[in-house]
Amino acid sequence: MVGVPLARRTKRRAHRAPRKITSVLEYAQLGWPVCMGAYPLDEGGRACSCDRIGCPEPGMHPLSPAWQMQATTDSALLTRWWELEPQTNVILPTGRVFDVFDVPATAGLPALAAMDAAGFETGPVAANGDRVLFFVATRGAPDDEDEWWSCHLDADPETIDNTPGLRWHCRDSYVLAPSSTLSTGGAVTWIRPPDGRPLPDPLRVLDLLADALE
Repeated sequence: MVGVPLARRTKRRAHRAPRKITSVLEYAQLGWPVCMGAYPLDEGGRACSCDRIGCPEPGMHPLSPAWQMQATTDSALLTRWWELEPQTNVILPTGRVFDVFDVPATAGLPALAAMDAAGFETGPVAANGDRVLFFVATRGAPDDEDEWWSCHLDADPETIDNTPGLRWHCRDSYVLAPSSTLSTGGAVTWIRPPDGRPLPDPLRVLDLLADALE
């Protein structure tokens, strides 16, 4: 059997890959604010499109320090941004519409299978390299400020201290969204894409993930 030339296979894979602007506009339709992210470089001696020399997280962070103010669901503005910079990665701020539990794939994938076996509605789930992202309802900003926390606080909730390997992205944080590209050459992808249904309760998902991480 004659194999397909590598260049042709690569072209076909690129053709099948979703355009980032397509993902961006889908998020905006869901009411999820979006902002521009840096993207990895594979030439020119730099690993990241940002201005920082020796960036420690190439292509994994917002493009602007003002990302929290820039995040928007305005489809016209988002279209202009990604038409000018189509390679730009996609950043989703957390703690607004949703929070995200970010766990190692070695625990996240078995936890997902266990949730399915139990008939638990997981909500959106994404793969980011060797991490799995579980999108859950945000705790928001209740009347009692002690009932929620910021990812910029020095002290994490007790539940997180007792769960090594788990990151809880909430207010003041963000995640790299599908279909962003990774420095490894892969991409962030959906395992379970959003479908508009209500997001699951965060504390219930946290309990299930904590079991998988023990």
